[in-house]
Amino acid sequence: MNIEALRYAQAVSRTKSFSAAARAYGVTQPALSNGVARLEDELGVKLFDRSPRGVRPTAHGAQTLPLVDQVLNALDKLVAEAQRLAHPGTETIRMGVSPLIGPELVARAFEAARTLTRPRDLILREANLDPLSGDLQAGRLDILLVPAVPGLPTFRHRVIAREPMIVVDPAAAGDDSPVELKDVADATYILGPRACGLTTFTTDLFRDQDLPLISYPGEAASFRAVDEWASMGLGAALLPRSKITHEHTGCRPLLQAGEPVEIAYEAVWDCETPLGADLDEFVMALTASGELDTPR
Repeated sequence: MNIEALRYAQAVSRTKSFSAAARAYGVTQPALSNGVARLEDELGVKLFDRSPRGVRPTAHGAQTLPLVDQVLNALDKLVAEAQRLAHPGTETIRMGVSPLIGPELVARAFEAARTLTRPRDLILREANLDPLSGDLQAGRLDILLVPAVPGLPTFRHRVIAREPMIVVDPAAAGDDSPVELKDVADATYILGPRACGLTTFTTDLFRDQDLPLISYPGEAASFRAVDEWASMGLGAALLPRSKITHEHTGCRPLLQAGEPVEIAYEAVWDCETPLGADLDEFVMALTASGELDTPR
């Protein structure tokens, strides 16, 4: 049985989208779809149904996909433990974080590192996605906490937290009611550089729903500037709930087909290193409470 096909199915299950899974895994959508199809043929069951609401497991898939997770987790643990035994680990975990990763999640990471079977010190580096990805690939970092948008297909990925997305719309003064994406698609959105992941998330969201994204002609330097410019009335903004710090006339929870739109944050790491077993344990501790507690 092809291990990559199992990972493709796992990625579709987690992202609920063949296109998003292909982007996250760094392959073309036809390659990923063909891999899942071959796996379905080998298993003799259909794993996913596609519909306008997205991709959902079939009845057989709902029973089979958790077993796929178990198989892949066991394989990763086997490789990680073998690496740990062959090469004793260091005393620190070097963790890169995106600017979108909030202090609550960073605090949870420090607590997780202290409570490992072999407690570790945590050394942080905050940077945008490209330098973080380069440092992980070069071995200068052990693990990343980032929005679930980069490729890095040769590394393990696991979603560790989600939080709702909010539409900041100066045109909806005083309206804080939930709103469907299609009903605010005609607004002009302030975007920043793709470096932190927020603009990639926004453009992917609109593209996956076949909606045009109308962007403000300028470009903000960061998500903080997006928030500030929206408060000045330059345009609408799409932001994670915890990243709204300014006073706005309209902040509306975003829905898609009646369901809250959420941004996912994930851990990305290499289990085939001396720290692999510790990183697996570290990620499991972070995953234990995935919803960010950021009420507004």
